[in-house]
Amino acid sequence: MAEFTSKTVPFSLEAEQSVLGSILVDPERFTEVTGIIKSDDFYLEEHRQIYDAMRELFLVNRQIDPVTLIDKLVELGVYDRERSMAYIKLIVDVVPSAANVADYARIVKSKSLLRQLLTATDEINAEVMAEAGDARTIIEAAEGRIMRLGAGNISGDLTHIREVLLDAYAQLDEISKNNGKKIGVQSGFSALDNVLIGMASGDFVLVGARPGMGKTSFAVNLATNIAHTSGKAACIFSMEMTKTQLATRMLSSEALVDSRELRSGNISESDWKKLAGAASYLSACEIYIDDSAGITVASMKAKLKRQKNLGFVVVDYLQLMQSDRRTENRTQEVAEISRGLKLMAKDLGVPVLACAQLSRASETRGDKRPMLSDLRESGSIEQDADMVLFLYRDEYYNKDDPDNVNKAEVIVAKNRHGSTGNVEIGFFGKYTKFSTLDTREEGY
Repeated sequence: MAEFTSKTVPFSLEAEQSVLGSILVDPERFTEVTGIIKSDDFYLEEHRQIYDAMRELFLVNRQIDPVTLIDKLVELGVYDRERSMAYIKLIVDVVPSAANVADYARIVKSKSLLRQLLTATDEINAEVMAEAGDARTIIEAAEGRIMRLGAGNISGDLTHIREVLLDAYAQLDEISKNNGKKIGVQSGFSALDNVLIGMASGDFVLVGARPGMGKTSFAVNLATNIAHTSGKAACIFSMEMTKTQLATRMLSSEALVDSRELRSGNISESDWKKLAGAASYLSACEIYIDDSAGITVASMKAKLKRQKNLGFVVVDYLQLMQSDRRTENRTQEVAEISRGLKLMAKDLGVPVLACAQLSRASETRGDKRPMLSDLRESGSIEQDADMVLFLYRDEYYNKDDPDNVNKAEVIVAKNRHGSTGNVEIGFFGKYTKFSTLDTREEGY
């Protein structure tokens, strides 16, 4: 096996040996490790080959133990039997406890990231010295490279299906250990989550509606739910309302105080108490608001890159954004913005939800529920979005029908991860509050 004379790069021999040894001691730990590291995270080629051999055994449902592993290493032509037996015995003996395998794997991952950081800085330095482009282009490329590194999303190399299968196994293992608990970002509306199966990292989610349907309220309610339940930061870019107006709406929604009373200043003593409780609740959430008018995708992305613990982004709304490259064709500009938001979601590794106004086509139909064709004038939005949700409230058109009171529909028109269909949820207009359908006003 390899001999070491100096340590020239970040690397932990003990951690790499302990990861491999832990899997041999307790093979059930393999799926736990696959969610943290990949073969390339090992510094030593010998360790990569041993891990690859373990993966081969795992994928064909064979037990991982010293005997099967040695046989696989010999079969693959990695080592002869004598050398394999000696080193496998060594790594089993070196591991303190298989119970700490996740900690060992994180050390291996950390060292791997540091090595990748060294490579990235060397590449950035070479681009700077060669003056490969203007300063802004080089800086943006450097920021992107470092951000992808921090998110564990290193681009460039093709990934063999074996590695991807291990990721799939790790995800399935996580779901099974949590008794089928949904993964991804949950909206907080149980009926909707049953259809969406969670918003995944990098998803671009579109919420479309005609004016008056409550798309801003829906998006803000979502952001509040996610920030509260996940503990992560939810960032809201509001181009239609000021920060204060949005905060007032959020107070109305959480305190269940009539928004009209807040605007008129007719606030009772009991309302002030509710508002104080809502303010305390909202203050404990990691919610950030930006009300810059006509913001571009590039400037939005720059702000989000500086945000720690980012978990969710809301853009209200898409058609009020400005394109980084102006053209006389607004449809083309909106298409570029849509594509930019999708790429931003993927780069940041968080769901990005954008509200969008729909065409007037639905107003001319007997059934005024929106459909995907209502998005067509906006270019490639439908194509870029991973999920398309439409909001519809029949109460808006048929106010005299008692069956429509406090009800709304979320029409899941496109969903790359789950099914489509209509989901009924509650809506209390005077509070600008969406809720699960079985939640009644008096229950708050």
